[in-house]
Amino acid sequence: MPKLTTSAVTKPAAGPRRLDLPATKADLSALRTGDEVRLFGDVYTARDAGHARLLAAIAQDGELPFGLAGQTLFYAGPTPAAEGYPAGSVGPTTAGRMDFAKPDLLAAGIVAVIGKGSRSPEARAAFIENGAVYFAAVGGAATLLGRHVVAAEPIAWPELGTEALVRLTLDDFPVFVALDVHGTDLYEVAPHEWRAEKEDAS
Repeated sequence: MPKLTTSAVTKPAAGPRRLDLPATKADLSALRTGDEVRLFGDVYTARDAGHARLLAAIAQDGELPFGLAGQTLFYAGPTPAAEGYPAGSVGPTTAGRMDFAKPDLLAAGIVAVIGKGSRSPEARAAFIENGAVYFAAVGGAATLLGRHVVAAEPIAWPELGTEALVRLTLDDFPVFVALDVHGTDLYEVAPHEWRAEKEDAS
C-alpha cells in the first residue's frame, strides 16, 4: 500500500492558484496540500447513488461511461436553477460516504474530486497510487458556491433527482487541496500543527 504522509503541510502558494479543468497530471502534481485553488471548467456531480451506477458501468464495460476518464467529480447534488443562475445551492457532500467507490473510480481514470471531510486510509492510498487529488470545499456555503456555477447540463440518471449526473461549468470556484499526489493529508496534519502553534503561543 502506498505510504500516507504525515509530514508538515508545505507553505501554501502565495495567493490562490488557478486550475483549468480538465486537469492534467502535470497540473495536479504541482499542487500541494493546503494550497488555495480556484477552479475553472467542467466537473461532474456524483454522490452515493451515482457512484454505485458508475461502479456498475465499469463492471459491465470495463471503463467509465460518458467520457469521464480524466475528469473531476464533485460530491454534490445541485438544486434547481434560481435567481438567474443555472444552479441554486451547490454544496459539498461528506466525502467519506464515497470511499467505497474511490479505488475503482480513480483506477478507471477520475483524476480529482471535490468534497468535504476526511477520507479512509484505503481511499487515501488510492489517491496516492493513481496520482489523483482531493479538493475540499467549504461546507455551509452552498448558496454562495452556487454563484460560481455558470452552466449546468444533466448528463444521466434523471430518476435519481439531485443525485443525477450533472455537468457543472465552474468559474473561480474556491477549494483547498486536502490530499495531494504526495500523500500529505490536510485532515491528518493540520490539527497537529494547530495544536503545536497553540502550545508555542502559550
